[in-house]
Amino acid sequence: MGNRSPAPKGAGLGLRRALMGPLRDHFAAQEPQDAIDFLEIAPENWIGVGGRLGRELRALTERHPFVCHGLSLSLGGPAPLDETLLVRIRRLLDTHGIAIYSEHLSYCSDDGHLYDLMPIPFTDEAVHAVAARIRQAQDVLGQRIAVENVSYYAAPSQAMREIDFINAVLAEADCDLLLDVNNIHVNSVNHAYDAGAFLDALPGERIAYIHIAGHYVEAPDLLVDTHGAPIIDPVWQLLARAYRNFGVRPTLVERDFNFPPLAELVGEVRSIRAIQSEHQVEARDVRRA
Repeated sequence: MGNRSPAPKGAGLGLRRALMGPLRDHFAAQEPQDAIDFLEIAPENWIGVGGRLGRELRALTERHPFVCHGLSLSLGGPAPLDETLLVRIRRLLDTHGIAIYSEHLSYCSDDGHLYDLMPIPFTDEAVHAVAARIRQAQDVLGQRIAVENVSYYAAPSQAMREIDFINAVLAEADCDLLLDVNNIHVNSVNHAYDAGAFLDALPGERIAYIHIAGHYVEAPDLLVDTHGAPIIDPVWQLLARAYRNFGVRPTLVERDFNFPPLAELVGEVRSIRAIQSEHQVEARDVRRA
């Protein structure tokens, strides 16, 4: 494995190509209170990219911490794991010095790509199958990976609860967790469970970093995880609860479309930092007591 930068800290933002120009200008004239501590890319969008875009990415990764969040490994799928993709991801991580790679606890392909994240059955058989694929991926990459709790809209089989399925996969695979607090909120509304109790039951020691995002309200009992809207108060409250439970962790704003001016996204990054500061102060006060 090549030289990797340390795992990031603080508050970050997902890097999309539409944000390349605004981010370049932002970093050139950045005020301390508007700092973006780290960025995230999807490796599938950058593997093999050269020319101007490749040079711009390299200029950013030389100056700022990055994480990678995969889109198409299909950890829960029936087709053989794509080891060729994993080798290319490992090369990208080495080239850009990126320490953390994450993927979805989901699947998105069989004979071809489905271009969506499909729910894995919550069964013991699925736990064993997915955990084996995660261990295989970790072997090829030469490092632990983090898997993300995903939003889902139908459950093909629920022999166990979602929280028990996630915890069983994490334990058997011995991998890390990318905690998405928006997905907990979305699923809690769509599947009628207590978001706080779900969060409390997760293994905090496995959290590598956290995602926070906005969603679309289709109906009072149907939320769609779009990453295309501002973050709402109940999701901010879940983030604060995560910090109370597990301590402050690196946290990143996801925005995939409907991009507002960069200043609005930086405002959400600033909101993360404010919540982090509040809970770091609380932690120091507890240690002094």
